[in-house]
Amino acid sequence: MNDYFEYRHVVGFEETNLVGNVYYVNYLRWQGRARELFLKERAPEVLVDMRDDLKLFTLKVDCEFYAEITAFDEVSIRMRLLELGQTQLQFGFDYVRLDAGGGETLVARGMQRVACMRGPNTRTVPARVPDPLVRALEPYTLVPVRARS
Repeated sequence: MNDYFEYRHVVGFEETNLVGNVYYVNYLRWQGRARELFLKERAPEVLVDMRDDLKLFTLKVDCEFYAEITAFDEVSIRMRLLELGQTQLQFGFDYVRLDAGGGETLVARGMQRVACMRGPNTRTVPARVPDPLVRALEPYTLVPVRARS
């Protein structure tokens, strides 16, 4: 088993700019998509909780680019847990171009900080990271997930 959650994506023309390489905003969209698919596949209880009053607020995102990718490149977006706090998480994302011959090239690296909140939209307050989410993320971290009390 890998120490990352993987979302594979084939780049379409609509994701490229006039020069022909992927427009930078799409890297951030793929971060969000990887996070959504992770919840769907590995932590469906959290999705149920989100229908109630749990909110996952993205506080910060970034992405550093190393190489270009273009239409029809296959990209593996690999998500890991970098940090787990009481109410916040930080994810890391590696964007890897998958070559037809089995080779891989790291093309970008990103980060996303997320806060867990609860309550009505006008009065949200920080909330502990839900235990089902902590358990689901445990295989995808490079640092041990500490026991929660």
